[in-house]
Amino acid sequence: MESRMSRLSGKVALITGGNSGIGLATAKLFIKEGAFVYITGRKEATLAEASKLLGEQSQSIKVDVSNLGDISRMYDVIAEQHQQLDIVVANAGGGEFSALGEYTEDHYSRTFDANVKGLIFTVQGALPSLHSGSSVVLVGSQISIEGVANFGIYAATKAAVRSLARTWTAELSDRNIRVNVVSPGPTDTPAISGLVDRDPTRDAELRKLLASSVPLKRMGTADESANVILFLASDESSFVAGADYVVDGGKTGV
Repeated sequence: MESRMSRLSGKVALITGGNSGIGLATAKLFIKEGAFVYITGRKEATLAEASKLLGEQSQSIKVDVSNLGDISRMYDVIAEQHQQLDIVVANAGGGEFSALGEYTEDHYSRTFDANVKGLIFTVQGALPSLHSGSSVVLVGSQISIEGVANFGIYAATKAAVRSLARTWTAELSDRNIRVNVVSPGPTDTPAISGLVDRDPTRDAELRKLLASSVPLKRMGTADESANVILFLASDESSFVAGADYVVDGGKTGV
């Protein structure tokens, strides 16, 4: 019987935005489970730090997923070294606060390009390398389910992610490629600090507010979302497709 500690033995995975937060936690877990992992990110410094942490079972590629040329070059690099991909985790993206009446075209384009355009062309670019039994995991957000003031554009992008998972499940079923979503709730990652321009006082206030909104009365950890991503990436979820696993401590369920 295969060891539980080698659920991804011999598999090749791509994790966009794998240089920090949930993406980095997922990369660590995948490597622990036997996979070779490609991670991407926009910042060379954080990519270098992540690569050093992950070791020789990984490779980092500088990619801005909103740039289709970067995505194409990313797959050229992967194809030079591996004939196929077993797992794609489309995790790269981000958001920022803005209320209706304050939206700008730049805010709209920046958010949709990273969270929707980048995700679409990441998955489309992987299609020639994916095979029967491959798993695609899209990282959404529980905020796509709720109405949260000042976060409408971001929420709309994550609702699009959920919709795409349904469509792609129908389109890729003949190839036995599974597509699922993991939708984290408030999670303790560096991205939280970015929402308040890394102001320590505002950061602490925001984290306290987010924790109080969760029935479990705390924020989630990156590892807790990574564990669910691992399940969906592994053969243990072989009959799970088109699903949205909400990892939010009960926030949307209670």
